[in-house]
Amino acid sequence: MQKLRFDQPGHPPATITEFEGVRSLHLGTSWVQGAMRLARPDAIELEYVQMMMMWMLFQSQPRHIVQLGLGSSALTKFCYHRFPQARVTAVELNPNVIAICGALFGLPPNDGRLNVLEMNALDFVMNPANRHSVDVLQVDLYDEEARGPVLDTPEFYQACYDCLTEDGIMTTNVFGDYPNYDKNLQAMELVFDAVVWLPEVHDANIVVIAFKQAPSLDFSLLYERAGAIKKSMNLPAKSWVNGLKEWMLDQQ
Repeated sequence: MQKLRFDQPGHPPATITEFEGVRSLHLGTSWVQGAMRLARPDAIELEYVQMMMMWMLFQSQPRHIVQLGLGSSALTKFCYHRFPQARVTAVELNPNVIAICGALFGLPPNDGRLNVLEMNALDFVMNPANRHSVDVLQVDLYDEEARGPVLDTPEFYQACYDCLTEDGIMTTNVFGDYPNYDKNLQAMELVFDAVVWLPEVHDANIVVIAFKQAPSLDFSLLYERAGAIKKSMNLPAKSWVNGLKEWMLDQQ
């Protein structure tokens, strides 16, 4: 099929490929920046993106969920549809990504609960108006080269921390060249009370969960919650708890 192009100048073009019922998003390169199964447009297709929902083990009723980096809008759509009591904000710098998500990835238009902002994620988290206003922050910030997170300094993670409510949680995807892992983890550990990372999945993506206040990890309770998440949301939450357990053992 002919590739549709969204290529407003000044930003990488957004393109798609389709294979075996899955539509993938690209930013002018072969790197997959997100995916959607055509038969299940509101489900989360990629395993590491599912893992970004790991905060559900600790928070069941967020009021404000923010996504930095829209990707194929999988997380934004999922949170919008599955948490009807929450406001959902997505921050994306590239207008081509926003346009292609609306046209080809089923992203709903903005309304009273959904707000997709075309702006720099750093400007969003640095804005004093957003202090202490976010219960869940999901960070997946990559450019077309996908060498590592676009924003990865202690100052950026401090601003993320400042945006969170008292018991707020951040999940972030750390992907790219190996030095990026330690750099990002150390920057987060300088700022957050507790930082946990799960075993690598899917093309070297490592998902990190960072807590403004360290939770107590009661694994019997977490497995119970994981069962409820699997039942209600069809997400593989038991594997997240296994990953947390593995991390705990590694730290000892």
